[in-house]
Amino acid sequence: MRLKEILQKMNDEDQEFLLNNNGQNWEASDLLNELSEASLNVQAYIQPGIYIAEINDRGYLGSVLYRLIQKA
Repeated sequence: MRLKEILQKMNDEDQEFLLNNNGQNWEASDLLNELSEASLNVQAYIQPGIYIAEINDRGYLGSVLYRLIQKA
């Protein structure tokens, strides 16, 4: 699954999570509008309620792209 698909699904379902990266919080819709097409096309995996991580070329989980935090 691509990062774009994960973000689109989160946006469509209006999930109650913010995506955190380097101390900054984002709505899924903001990332869909602001990330480059190359960034959105990264293979990724979502661990519901915890994080979104990239999938490396070997098919293993790579670095965490975004931590999911509950909206207040």
